[in-house]
Amino acid sequence: MAGHSKWAQIKRKKQKTDIARGKLFTRLIREITVAARQGGGDPMANARLRLAIQTAKDNNMPQDNIQRAIKKGTGEIEGVHFEEITYEGYGPKGVALLIETLTDNKNRTTSEVRHVLSKHNGNLGESGCVAWLFETKGVVWVSRKQVDEETLFEVAIEAGAEDVKEDEDGFQVMTSQSNFEAVCKSLRDSHVPYQNAEIQKIPKSIIKVEGDPAKQVLKIMESLEELDDVQRVSANFDIPDEILQQG
Repeated sequence: MAGHSKWAQIKRKKQKTDIARGKLFTRLIREITVAARQGGGDPMANARLRLAIQTAKDNNMPQDNIQRAIKKGTGEIEGVHFEEITYEGYGPKGVALLIETLTDNKNRTTSEVRHVLSKHNGNLGESGCVAWLFETKGVVWVSRKQVDEETLFEVAIEAGAEDVKEDEDGFQVMTSQSNFEAVCKSLRDSHVPYQNAEIQKIPKSIIKVEGDPAKQVLKIMESLEELDDVQRVSANFDIPDEILQQG
């Protein structure tokens, strides 16, 4: 299976731990804060904030945390000013890396990202060097225990989804970014519970990586995800399942 989807499955399993869940909440709070700062605190008039709030709710974030993050963004209460920076680079065997961050210290974040890449046989690239290799999509994961494929397909496609794919854990509903909210709402309205839903950068082409370079790619992904300022890492690798499952 292609690395971007398999890696997402591994991350979802890791997020069940308390430490990983704490990191997830931190990233969601930053996203809500930045969304509110840029577009205002009214989710009905701010699509990015609306999506961030729904994602937080899907991950069982307390309402008080959500409201506090919004107020920090609008300036009602004091908060840190975060800057959005996307880094582009390469891992072993030319694997493309797109690293999205929210930071209050650009120099620190740049140094940390560069250190991780150089430590594991990767390097930073120029702006625009790999972004064109990815397209923005909505991805919704649904457990096979919650719904049969025919029902899911009917509900999702009618709401505007592009495709429903099966993986070892269940189903992935693929949508355009513009139809993502509508598909999620349709699933909720149809009482089809989903495990996770997020906007992702999906690679247009895949690079197969094996052996030690594959392990280095995984180490880069893990190390970047552990950085406090990193919101999301996207890559275009295809790695054997036995190596991915060691991650």
